[in-house]
Amino acid sequence: MPDPIRLGLAEATDLLTQVFAACGCTPAAAVSVASALVAAEAEGQSGHGFSRVADYAAQARSGKVVADATPVLERADGTALTVDAGFGFAYPALDLALTALVEAANTHGTASVAIRNSHHCGALSVQVEKIAQAGLVGLMVANAPAAIAPWGARTPIFGTNPIAFAAPRAVGAAPLVIDLSLSKVARGKVMHARKSGQPIPEGWAFDSDGNPTTDPEAALAGTMAPIGGAKGTALALMVEVLAATLTGANASREAGSFFTADGERPGTGQFLLALRPGDPGGFADRLESLLTDIAAQEGARLPGTRRATAIARAEAEGIDVPAAYVDEARALASSHG
Repeated sequence: MPDPIRLGLAEATDLLTQVFAACGCTPAAAVSVASALVAAEAEGQSGHGFSRVADYAAQARSGKVVADATPVLERADGTALTVDAGFGFAYPALDLALTALVEAANTHGTASVAIRNSHHCGALSVQVEKIAQAGLVGLMVANAPAAIAPWGARTPIFGTNPIAFAAPRAVGAAPLVIDLSLSKVARGKVMHARKSGQPIPEGWAFDSDGNPTTDPEAALAGTMAPIGGAKGTALALMVEVLAATLTGANASREAGSFFTADGERPGTGQFLLALRPGDPGGFADRLESLLTDIAAQEGARLPGTRRATAIARAEAEGIDVPAAYVDEARALASSHG
């Protein structure tokens, strides 16, 4: 297998911007999609990075994703905002939503935004960190095509339905960022294993007959294992209500695949909440006290520590991307440029 290719973050973003511009995205949308994928790669979320490029491009070319969609902020007053992503990529809609959300939360103390007619939104950590960088506490949930069965059943109803949270810390400290999929691992990791020709660890997924499998192809045709058993599926239901039922997006069982260029459009949803601490200084002090006590425990590790280390390394040294993905991206950029 060829050695990975090291790319600087600016170089990687420029390459992917060319790919999505060539696929019909507006200049702003091409930068938005490229930046989100590179940010995910930089923090170690390879299932939401370069491994998605060919699938995204194929869906843009087939029309499953409306490449030149312009998201619309439909309800911009008050604290309950709504955005229609227009069946385009999720990232331009998120950029629009976050700008309005931060402004509304700073004005009113709290605000939410519901996004519908959307698509795969990648690493939620990338988005909630922006809320925390604005001095707010942020929460985000998203639904995805059905991949998890209700506990005790075999037919998938829920997506991997991730949850992310971020909170600002004291001056000079990176925000606290927590991001988790409600499957044991994100489905993108299974897809990455399939493309890389690697098996997956036992316990990640089940085949279509409900048997544990290490074959990523069988896993993608079957269901993902939820975290925490029945508790995980209960959380997946909670996310489904917030991200789909509340927003008016497609339910997970109705959403088209994020991976294939054919079939129905996903039309999934995202829901974000921002809260302004009433006493920012006191909040920061209390949070630091809590995190210090956690870090002082032998064997304890604060959530997001590995992510922060990976980002720092990527900023200093660049990212190592499988050669096949880089070659694929370069071919897409040149063949459509």
